[in-house]
Amino acid sequence: MQSLLVNFGEIFGNLYKDMGFVQGNWQNYVMLLISFVLMYLAIVRKFEPMLLLPISFGMFLINIPGAEAVLWGEYPTDEAGNVLSEAYDDVINRGLLWYLYFGVDKVIYPPLIFLGIGAMTDFGPLIANPKSMLIGAGAQLGIFIAFILASVLGFSAAAAAAIAIIGGADGPTAIMVASKLAPNLIPAIAIAAYSYMALIPIIQKPLMRLLTTKKERKIRMKPLRQVSKLEKILFPLVVTLVVGIILPQSITLLGMLMLGNLFKESGVVDRLSTQAQNGLMNTITIFLGIAVGCKAKGEMFLSLDTLAIIGIGLFAFIVGTIGGLLVAKIMCKITKGQINPLIGSAGVSAVPMAARISEDVGREYDPQNHLLMHAMGPNVAGVIGSAIAAGVMLACFI
Repeated sequence: MQSLLVNFGEIFGNLYKDMGFVQGNWQNYVMLLISFVLMYLAIVRKFEPMLLLPISFGMFLINIPGAEAVLWGEYPTDEAGNVLSEAYDDVINRGLLWYLYFGVDKVIYPPLIFLGIGAMTDFGPLIANPKSMLIGAGAQLGIFIAFILASVLGFSAAAAAAIAIIGGADGPTAIMVASKLAPNLIPAIAIAAYSYMALIPIIQKPLMRLLTTKKERKIRMKPLRQVSKLEKILFPLVVTLVVGIILPQSITLLGMLMLGNLFKESGVVDRLSTQAQNGLMNTITIFLGIAVGCKAKGEMFLSLDTLAIIGIGLFAFIVGTIGGLLVAKIMCKITKGQINPLIGSAGVSAVPMAARISEDVGREYDPQNHLLMHAMGPNVAGVIGSAIAAGVMLACFI
């Protein structure tokens, strides 16, 4: 009887030690609250729910006290319990989230996301109005200003480059650059990038009204010319070849983007195009979101560096929007009012949300003014521009 009681004592003692509330700390509970806020923004406010919801749920899962060892795995320790290594490949007793994160660590998910984006994108507006590439280039100003700011604040050159990509408003690009240059910063960078993408209406509309006049907002642009099928097929091939030769580091993202677009425009692989747009895109989005969220652990995320990254990212996004608007205003002056400066805000890489914001603000002042297709030119140029900017950063600091 006594030995039975001893065994029961050990059993319940082990069960007690394994309970989450014994293992948790205040950072876990703060991060749980943050995950609830992000879920609210995704579900109730519908801010970029396709990615914000899986990211916030991944954050929720990993911060449940005691869940990390089960969902992620355990780091090797010495006899005294000290962690010997926190490297991704050294994790033992690997769990589900470790395997999902493989696609982030080995840079698999971001190019596949770009494949899906390419299959959903119409480059016709950019081909019809190549000048809009200048607006997309101007919107990359935020990336390079943010790089300087992050360097001044004490981040290493590689970390500053990874942080700066947030300014392009392109989540997959930000994750890819961070995974190569600053893997420890991936959670903060990814969450900042997708949060600002979700907040585009709140961030961009005041800037658009501030930097344009009422007269400029009412400018009606001439309809774009019809783009031939041959032009649409040649465009991804020419862009990939030219940019690839000049900047090979950008070829992973840009190549997948253009392959997806070639699927769409060729008209001979509808099944592949449909799969890239829907099944593959949705699956990778789920995996990417959960994988990014699961790295947002309390002790790592709640730090001054994270707050600095979020602040720099917001600044970069604002400067990028301003850069696109200013280039569009200059083009408006040069063309004597043929270009509505509102399309400049669409130069960031958030497709097609940024273009829709240009349309919405334009119609506030003239309900019959349709800017969406004109704004799509700078918008897809921003996608290409952010991939090129990522290639520059990787070429310089990898």
